[in-house]
Amino acid sequence: MAWGGDLQLGRKLESNCTLAWGTSSGVPGCPGAWVAQGDSVVCHWEEVVVTWSSSSVECHTEMASACGAEPDAEDAAETEEAIYEEVMPCDRMELSQRLAVEELITTEASYVRNIQLCVADIRAHLQKKQLPELDLEGLFSNTDDILHVSRRFLKGLEATATQEQEQLLCISTLFQEFKEEMETVYKIYCASYDHALLLVESYRKDPRLQEEILETLNATVPHTGASDLSFFLVMPVQRVTKYPLLLGKILENTPTSASAYPALQAAVRAMAQVNANINEYKRRREVATKYNKAEHLTLRDRFARLNTHSIAKKTTRLSRLFMHEAGIVAKTEDKEYDDLEEKFQCVVSSVATLKENVASYLGHLEAFLLATPHKRELQLNEGPAQQYCRLAEYLHCTVFPEFKRRLDRLVCQPLCSLSDMLVGPQQLVKKRLDKLLDYEEIQERKSEMGSVTYDEEAAMNTYLAINALLVAELPRFNQVALQILGQILCSLCALQRDLAAQVLHQAEKELEQMPHGRMPLPSFWKMVEDTLKQSGAQFSTFCQMFETVMPSPVTQPLNPAEERKVLSLVSKHGPDKLYQVTSNISGSKDLDLTLQRGQIVALLQSADTKGNTNRWLVDAGGPRGFVPAGKLRPYCPVQSQQPGMQTPALESGIERRRHSYAIPEAPRPQVATFTPAFQVVAGFSFAARSPQEVSLQAGQPVVVLEPHDKKGSKEWSLVDVNGQRGYVPSSYLVTVPVQEPAGWSLPV
Repeated sequence: MAWGGDLQLGRKLESNCTLAWGTSSGVPGCPGAWVAQGDSVVCHWEEVVVTWSSSSVECHTEMASACGAEPDAEDAAETEEAIYEEVMPCDRMELSQRLAVEELITTEASYVRNIQLCVADIRAHLQKKQLPELDLEGLFSNTDDILHVSRRFLKGLEATATQEQEQLLCISTLFQEFKEEMETVYKIYCASYDHALLLVESYRKDPRLQEEILETLNATVPHTGASDLSFFLVMPVQRVTKYPLLLGKILENTPTSASAYPALQAAVRAMAQVNANINEYKRRREVATKYNKAEHLTLRDRFARLNTHSIAKKTTRLSRLFMHEAGIVAKTEDKEYDDLEEKFQCVVSSVATLKENVASYLGHLEAFLLATPHKRELQLNEGPAQQYCRLAEYLHCTVFPEFKRRLDRLVCQPLCSLSDMLVGPQQLVKKRLDKLLDYEEIQERKSEMGSVTYDEEAAMNTYLAINALLVAELPRFNQVALQILGQILCSLCALQRDLAAQVLHQAEKELEQMPHGRMPLPSFWKMVEDTLKQSGAQFSTFCQMFETVMPSPVTQPLNPAEERKVLSLVSKHGPDKLYQVTSNISGSKDLDLTLQRGQIVALLQSADTKGNTNRWLVDAGGPRGFVPAGKLRPYCPVQSQQPGMQTPALESGIERRRHSYAIPEAPRPQVATFTPAFQVVAGFSFAARSPQEVSLQAGQPVVVLEPHDKKGSKEWSLVDVNGQRGYVPSSYLVTVPVQEPAGWSLPV
């Protein structure tokens, strides 16, 4: 055998950067031997051994016969040549396979180290700078999740090195196990990668931020020579796209007859599908980002968007929607999506209701805190009143403000954030309906014509992308939204419990200092009941005393015209049917009357035609109609009053409790009485515009001669002002009480 072939193979191995030459002269019968570090090819004159660690291919050729006879030189050369022709291709394939496996593990370890640097060093260093302009969450996205998955994946890869015979099968199985986790974390990162690049570009234009970023890179990773963050941000995108290539390289150097070949094929297909799913998810997110933005357009902007195409599209959608509602065409039903949307709308409604209720609760709480009873001067320096002031001051200055602050931080702010989170999906749900109408229209046209245009195909794909994204994301979104909503409600309940506990604790401290603080509860309530009964009896007695002293109310004196009308109403309906208007009435319905305050009417029926007892049918001395019952009171004619009023003897036990010794009885004090009267005055100034009118000044007394004009209209009244007669608007006149008493006082 010529050694040139061995040397050629050795140089080939050395060129792969994983093998080193070595020679050994200790093998008898062999002019020399070469060894590859780690994986060796050992050659002897008697035998040829080709060995790789963790390989299943071993070639041994014994040159001696079984009986120990040595072949001749010619037979040995022929045999050796045949062996090398068979072994060399197999050796090269397995060596390339081994190199591909080592490349997979080595590059994965390097990738994990770089991600670790990105998270633990670069991001942490930027966080310490506390730069509000830096959006670290937008830059690094879910790098923590990627690092967590990659660490576990690397640990699994390194563990396969001990499985020499089953390493390829273990690697294939590992990819199958991690494919779902990889897709979950990498699709989120890849979808937000473009946004991260936009942030990097914007920071590059800001000299101060760019200087801070460069200072961070030089301080944490100077050996990389990175000039901006994009050097590290692109690594996850590159890594996930390289997995199919690395697996494909291993597969290329694996014999089809190997037991791990089908598993490797499945792993390659799985990772290729992962990349395809990531690309599809990214495309859907781009479509969603385009449509889920809530636009706030002015009316001018909306008109500027109108054109023939948009008008035609909206008209087609509207007609399609009408046909759905009329049942002319069938709706496209998607049971799975309909259930998800129903649950989503329920979440939206619940969040909106809770937000409204919490806002109302906060408003009432603020109104409650405006009242400060502890600051009122009660003129009581000790006793329960002072204890109440201390309790109220502590609650208003300490407990309630702290409760309001926690309520805003733990309930209001998360609730507002959750409400903002719902805006995007709501827009997407609305846009899906529009795209569904377009999709149905295009599908119908496609079934008739057999083909569609490029734009129509794009519109169909847009609907399919939005629908697929909603079906995929709404379950998780609904779940997370419900969890957040539940946590907000739990926080609200916990805050209420804490508030009640604090108030109860403080009240119990004050209660212990009160004289009845340790009284048994039944005895305490019995005492409260007796006290209330006694106070009620005293109050009733005081009211009776007050009524005996108060002068009886009198009614407004009537002018001659009004007196004639009252006499007419009395003669027709009787005095018990007369009522006086307590405030101006403006008729708003058919058959309603418009009356002025103080007018006298007669009750005809205490209900309207529908049985409503709040509207009465009355006679106003000519016109008849309905008026609100609440603006009428019984009318009592003016009675002549005695010039004085004696205070009646009180039938209390006062006189029974007189002492036995005689005291000359003093004359009872007389209470000065007066006859209250009403006076008509001008409520507003009025300038006469014709000889038939008269001018008025605000507050000027007038005498109403007739509450209407010659045509019977009550909008004008004939009055006498300082001897001048004329018409003025009735709405300018008001009736006010005029009292001229000498005063009255309670009996002693």
